[in-house]
Amino acid sequence: MGRGWCGSIVNDEPESGPVTAEQLVAWLFQAEGVNPGEEPERWHSHKYALREAFIRHLGGDVVDAQRLKWDVG
Repeated sequence: MGRGWCGSIVNDEPESGPVTAEQLVAWLFQAEGVNPGEEPERWHSHKYALREAFIRHLGGDVVDAQRLKWDVG
């Protein structure tokens, strides 16, 4: 599993409001089709690393969803 970033789309609209590191990590696993609850020992280090990357790059464990928006075009 790579450590790319994605956001969440709800009713064809980007997520809005506060997003926690844990929420984003859950979205990343969901996007990869992985259920970390099935093999928690396997995924624990990945979850921790992703959470820490969120905090390191975004400056906290909760940020506004607009901070996650990235336009590659």
